Amino acid sequence: METEEQKRKRLEKQLDDTHQWPCPFSFKFILPANEASIAALKAIFTSSAQFSERPSRKGNYTAYTIIETVGSAEDVFMRYESAARIEGIISL
Repeated sequence: METEEQKRKRLEKQLDDTHQWPCPFSFKFILPANEASIAALKAIFTSSAQFSERPSRKGNYTAYTIIETVGSAEDVFMRYESAARIEGIISL
């Protein structure tokens, strides 16, 4: 069984093998459509990040694709770990 540390190292190697840092990276999230959640998500990224959003059919959730230039696999992990603190978020 793979430990969390082993999994992170494996994923970091995969990112390093497939990306030349710094480069644009696409982040994807689904979160409840409320102002607090949206503000918390936007606070994680820099002002140069490009946000696109798509509301769910009933408008209860919003899917976000965020493209931001990041400097390393560690930057990617930091963004996803910060986003994981937002209540109800789903990281893709």
